[in-house]
Amino acid sequence: MGRLSLGRKKSDDSVDINMSPMVDMTFLLLIFFLVTTTFVKESGVEVNRPIASTTESKENTNIVIGVTKEGMIYIENQIIDVRSVRSRMERFKSEMPEGNVVITADKDSLFGVAIDVLDQVRLAGIKNVVVAATKE
Repeated sequence: MGRLSLGRKKSDDSVDINMSPMVDMTFLLLIFFLVTTTFVKESGVEVNRPIASTTESKENTNIVIGVTKEGMIYIENQIIDVRSVRSRMERFKSEMPEGNVVITADKDSLFGVAIDVLDQVRLAGIKNVVVAATKE
């Protein structure tokens, strides 16, 4: 007589774990975080900001323009001339139409240079411009 089997078969097949879905999910998470991350473009210079009692915190900063006490203008670790601020800001606006600009001027800097930078940023069509200060 033959042996009765209850539905179980002996098999020498090994069990393989399919790693493709896990790798796909990892890449999807990486792409998600890269797309949703906001990058801040720093000025690249440390300045002593003036002190003000009416400062407000601005959360969404996309680019920072630094003005040193010597009147040098920095954007993304590069010294630029006041005449090229407008073209840089027009390029920034085309990349980020709703982007924010923060001007950080040293408290001992020439007031006219900071105003020239502010004027060039506004001439480029950027509406979200603030001047940074330290709260008392």
